Amino acid sequence: MNYMNLNQHPARFSFYKDRSREFEEIYHAHQGMEILCVHKGQGKVVVEQQIFDIQPGTVFYFKPFQLHRIRIQVAPGQPYVRSLFVFEPSVLAEKLAPFAGLSAFFRAMWKEHGAVQVFRGLDGSGDWDAFLRSGEALLDSGAPDNRLEEQMLFLVSLVHRLKRSGGAASAERPARGRAAELAEQVMEWLEAHYMEPFELDKLAGAVHLSPNHVSAAFRQSVGSSITEYLTARRIRQACWLLKTSPLSVQEIGRAVGLGNFSYFCQLFKRHVGMTPYQFKKLPAPGSEQRD
Repeated sequence: MNYMNLNQHPARFSFYKDRSREFEEIYHAHQGMEILCVHKGQGKVVVEQQIFDIQPGTVFYFKPFQLHRIRIQVAPGQPYVRSLFVFEPSVLAEKLAPFAGLSAFFRAMWKEHGAVQVFRGLDGSGDWDAFLRSGEALLDSGAPDNRLEEQMLFLVSLVHRLKRSGGAASAERPARGRAAELAEQVMEWLEAHYMEPFELDKLAGAVHLSPNHVSAAFRQSVGSSITEYLTARRIRQACWLLKTSPLSVQEIGRAVGLGNFSYFCQLFKRHVGMTPYQFKKLPAPGSEQRD
């Protein structure tokens, strides 16, 4: 679990970053929206209890605090190169307000439950590459005082290009295969039961397979154990509740299936890097002075 602090400056960009040597496969969630553009690399993305293929030219977006896992097949001669744009969506929404159609498109990306979160083929045109390269050059050469303005203008153009591409293709289907289908069933079951004490036998019975078979198939497709995924899902929900609900920290622990308060606090700090109390007290994005 990663907490990306956008409170002081609500946007972080990275263009054409080669992550081949430093890629780490983890469950990931943070306060801002993320747009990931894959230029080189093959793998899979786990998001919304579904598994999608990663190919060059794929663009994914992830909503605030949305749990996702990126799996890349890193090997000699198979680099992973990507551009990444993480930002506070409420700040961009303000800039898009004068443009009714574009604003509605972005709000669907940000707010709509079940929206498909993948775009294909954008890297196939020189125009797309030229657009990203020009954005990279502009932001590198811009004055620090104007950095946020330039970042927001770039994001407005990026969202416009995604909208013009036809939006997230409604025909896009997750990666198939028996193990992937079973892993998606497991994630759906966990989504309905993560707030309860976990029993592998109960889960296995729900999908009509042995516990060993379920565990092996899940690890094959997702790249982690079921309990690792469950822990990440619980911590992600705890982050959300700490920011959006009036519940006490102890009540939130119980609400995500971690009734042992001491264990909940230890687990939260291990995954987020701060205690639940510290996380809850962090100011809302934009409330501090921006760079």
